[in-house]
Amino acid sequence: MDKLLNQFLAVADAGSLSGAATNLFITQPTLTFNMRKLEEQIGTPLFERSSRGVRLTRYGDTLYENAQLMRRLYDNTLDAIADQQRGTERGLSIGSGYSWWTMFLKDMIITYQREFPKSPVQVSLGNQLRLMDQLLSGDISMFLAHEIDGLSSAIGTDFVPLTRVYNAFFVRAGHPLLGDGRSQSDVDAYPVVISSLAESRHERFFDPSRRRTRVETVFDHATYAFRSNSLAACIDYTLSTEAVLLHTHMMRDDFRERGLFEVEQSGEPRRAVTGIYVLKERRGDERIEDMILRITKAAHAVLPPLA
Repeated sequence: MDKLLNQFLAVADAGSLSGAATNLFITQPTLTFNMRKLEEQIGTPLFERSSRGVRLTRYGDTLYENAQLMRRLYDNTLDAIADQQRGTERGLSIGSGYSWWTMFLKDMIITYQREFPKSPVQVSLGNQLRLMDQLLSGDISMFLAHEIDGLSSAIGTDFVPLTRVYNAFFVRAGHPLLGDGRSQSDVDAYPVVISSLAESRHERFFDPSRRRTRVETVFDHATYAFRSNSLAACIDYTLSTEAVLLHTHMMRDDFRERGLFEVEQSGEPRRAVTGIYVLKERRGDERIEDMILRITKAAHAVLPPLA
């Protein structure tokens, strides 16, 4: 892929010329010169520069989305050729939240490797926004997560729904919230723990017309007491404090064994759709469709039906 476009993507992802230069192992003056050269070639400014770094203009946003697509296609082509050379055309690269890995994805992958013992497997565990970043970068071919509200249609992904779940509240034994049904205001009186990190670079995934709403929710640093991309760290924190862990209700049996118990809710909890994200340009690929089918079958064996 073109060197200037690769450098442009690095600047957009880092949010600064200095950070991108460090990641690319080149000098900042060289990178600055190259970005001005790219702007001259395209004929429009791509960045808004300030003392805090750089932000993409609307022209830069358009170039970013299409450059990401070009890089994915290029990298996918190279990967396919490498797989053919190694004779490992059934390799997997999947992303998942910790819950789905625990509940059914782990067993599905073990079964898959028994069928294709020479297939290399890469599994990335993390929150939905990090996994989306990895999907768009070509590091994984699909991932399992809650449907992302407000996602920009320009991202170029398909979503295959699997089930509906709700976020439950989990607390340590003896917590005051355990017992009778509790309202949202009852829960709000206690610190909240969330097993995901909101990173500002992920704001670009959302529809600009809804960006303000997303910033006030997903990226609001005032709505939680403790946040980590490690579920184990969140569990440890919740076990040691009066905090409430917000997580899918499907993990309640697993959490109970670890000493966390679900708070009974007085009202009907709001349910969200969980499913598989995959790039639109990969739909129809035999291996991708086969893996979607395998994941769907494994998920339906343990998850409630989509209603």
